[in-house]
Amino acid sequence: MPRGPGLFLRAPVAPAAALAAALLSSLARCSLLESGDPVASALSPYFGTKTRYEDVNPGLLPNPEAPWRDPELLEGTCTPVQLVAVIRHGTRYPTAKQIRKLRQLHELLQARGPWGGRASATSGRDVGAVLADRPLWYADWMDGQLVEKGRQDMRQLALRLASLFPTLFCRENFGRLRLVTSSKHRCVDSGVAFLQGLWQHYNPGLTPPDVADMECGPPRINDKLMRFFDNCKKFLTEVERNATALYHVEAFKTGPEMQDILKKVAATLQVPINDLNADLIQVAFFTCSFDLAIKGIKSPWCDVFDIDDAKVLEYLNDLKQYWKRGYGYTINSRSSCILFEDIFQHLDKAVEQKQRSQPISSPVILQFGHAETLLPLLSLMGYFKDREPLTAYNYKEQMHRKFRSGHIVPYASNLIFLLYHCENAKTRKEEFQVQMLLNEKVLPFAHSQETVSLYEDLKNHYKGVLQSCHAIDECKLLKVFYALHVDIQAIINCKSLEFQGALNQSGNIRFLFPGISPHSRAVSWKGASDGEF
Repeated sequence: MPRGPGLFLRAPVAPAAALAAALLSSLARCSLLESGDPVASALSPYFGTKTRYEDVNPGLLPNPEAPWRDPELLEGTCTPVQLVAVIRHGTRYPTAKQIRKLRQLHELLQARGPWGGRASATSGRDVGAVLADRPLWYADWMDGQLVEKGRQDMRQLALRLASLFPTLFCRENFGRLRLVTSSKHRCVDSGVAFLQGLWQHYNPGLTPPDVADMECGPPRINDKLMRFFDNCKKFLTEVERNATALYHVEAFKTGPEMQDILKKVAATLQVPINDLNADLIQVAFFTCSFDLAIKGIKSPWCDVFDIDDAKVLEYLNDLKQYWKRGYGYTINSRSSCILFEDIFQHLDKAVEQKQRSQPISSPVILQFGHAETLLPLLSLMGYFKDREPLTAYNYKEQMHRKFRSGHIVPYASNLIFLLYHCENAKTRKEEFQVQMLLNEKVLPFAHSQETVSLYEDLKNHYKGVLQSCHAIDECKLLKVFYALHVDIQAIINCKSLEFQGALNQSGNIRFLFPGISPHSRAVSWKGASDGEF
C-alpha cells in the first residue's frame, strides 16, 4: 500500500526479480569510477576486499565529509531512535604474509637472468626492470595495521553519519555511545578514529582529547562478537583448518584462466614461468591496490595487468570469500549467529524502552570488525546470493554475479540497522519501522523487496534464524556415525584418491575429486566411521 510522509510502506513491487534489480542497480551506481579522479586506476573495480571505499561510493570524491542522503530514507513523522552499525576497519597495510610474498617476487625480478632486460612487446618498456629498481617500501612491522588513510576513512564516516542523523549523534548522546571492537589493532584504531571524527563534529577546529578522557570511553574489545569465526570450533575444523575446504580456489589457480595470466605476466616481467605461481601473481595485483589505497598513486605494478586479467583475479578473490565467508558452507554464515542475535537484542531493548516512555539507553551502537565479520552476516540474511554457486569451473557464467566482495565490503564498509518510531502510526504494529543501509545506501529487504519494513515483520521474517541460530549449538562439533558409499568405477577413473568432503545439513557427505566436475557422479565407499566433525 502507498505510504504517507514516512509512515506507511510503499506498494509492493514485483517479486524476487525486483530485489535483484534494485541491488544490482545500487551496486552499479556505486561501482563506476569518476573520470575526474586523477589516480583512479582502471583496475579499481576489481580489487575485491582491497577496494577503496570511495571507489564504490564515488560521490564522496569531491567532498568526503559531506553527507549524501539517500532519497529512500524515511522522514516526516518517523524519527530515528536507534542506529546499530557493523563497520569494517579503514584502509590498512598489507599483512606480513603478503609482504613476504611481495619481497619474494621483488627478489625474483632483481635476480633476472640474461634474458631479462628487453623491452616488452606490448608496453615498449621493460616493466620488470622498472619494478626491480623500485624500492620496496613495505616492511614486516606494518602487518595489517591501519594507515593514516584508514583513520581518515573513519573520521570522515563519523562526520557524514553525524550530519545525516543529527538527533542520534547529538552532543547529549555522546556519553551514551556504545563502541565494540575486534582486538586487532586496525579495528581498535578505527574505533578511536571514528570517535575523534565525532568529537571534531561537536568541537570544530579543536584537537580531540585522548579517547580514554571522552565521555563515552574507548571502544571495548569483544572478539566473541566481532571475530566470531575464531571462536567457532565447527568453522575452524570444517573450513579454516580443512585443507580441502577451498578446493575451488586451488582448482581455479591451476585452471586455464589463471594459467593464461601466468604466461602473460611471465612474458611481461621476463622471468621464467616456473618461478611464478598464482599466489605471487595475486600479491602483485594486490600491491597495485595497496599503492592506490594507501598512497593514492597508480603503481607500476598496475601496468602488469589489464582489465581482463583484473576480472579473473577478482574472481579468484571472490571464490575464497564465497567458500570461506559466504554461501560455500552453511557454517560460514551460521557462525555469525551471535552477532545477529546481539543486533536484534539492541533493537528489542530500544523498542521496549520507547514503549515505556523511557529514554533509549544506547541510541548509537558501533561495532568495528572485518570483511570476515560482515560477509557471513550478510549471507545469513540472504543477501548477494547467486542462483548457482561460484566454482572453479563457471567463471564465464558468473561474470554478472551478485557476490562481488569489493562492491559489498570495501575498506570502511558499513551495515547499518536504523530503527524508527512513527508518531502518527495507525496501529501499534506500524509504530516501529526499520531500514538497512549498506555503505550509506538504503538496502532493500530480502523478504519484501521494500526499502522499509515494520520491525515486527522483519523479526517474523528472521524468526526461524533468531530461534534456531545459537552460537553455542551452531559451533559445537558433534560425533556422528556416517556411511560412505563409493562407486568403484569412480575410483578407477580417478588418478588421485584425494578428495574434499563436506557434511551437509542432512548428515550426507559430498565429495569433490580433483579434476572431476563437482556435478559429476556421486562417490561411494562402503564403510563406517565414528569421528568428530
